[in-house]
Amino acid sequence: MSKKKKDFQPNDFVVYPAHGVGKIVNVETQEVAGFELELFVIAFEKDKMTLRVPTHKATEVGMRPLSTPEVVSNAMKTLRGKAKVKKAMWSRRAQEYEQKINSGDLIAIAEVVRDLHRADDQREQSYSERQLYEAALERLTREIAVVAGNDEKAAAEEIGSVLVGRAA
Repeated sequence: MSKKKKDFQPNDFVVYPAHGVGKIVNVETQEVAGFELELFVIAFEKDKMTLRVPTHKATEVGMRPLSTPEVVSNAMKTLRGKAKVKKAMWSRRAQEYEQKINSGDLIAIAEVVRDLHRADDQREQSYSERQLYEAALERLTREIAVVAGNDEKAAAEEIGSVLVGRAA
């Protein structure tokens, strides 16, 4: 078929922007509205969800392979940086954070984690701030864990130590 099919194979881990890291479990053909469609079947184990993405649309919708160790290293550098909190209204900032999380870009997700992280001595987060922070942290943790071949607990500890080390 097209070049896209060769980019992704069954058993590959991929990042789907709106859902994070998933694993291609199969490539199947289905008839939709009278047309034969070839689909990637992607399982998101953590969310107990299965997604079917047309193979010819995979890159168009932002599906990508896992980040390289180099990108993960840059994401960790981003976490070490100083938080950039804009003075815009919270609703505007929340929208920007949401867009970064759903972009699927590991560096952008790391920026959200960095900007929303609160040390113990800082003021408490609002509910929506906490939701965005946890969503970004989960996406970051999952991808770093899969790239490093570790479990999520080890990746979470690594990220936590970077964030705590930054505050010191």
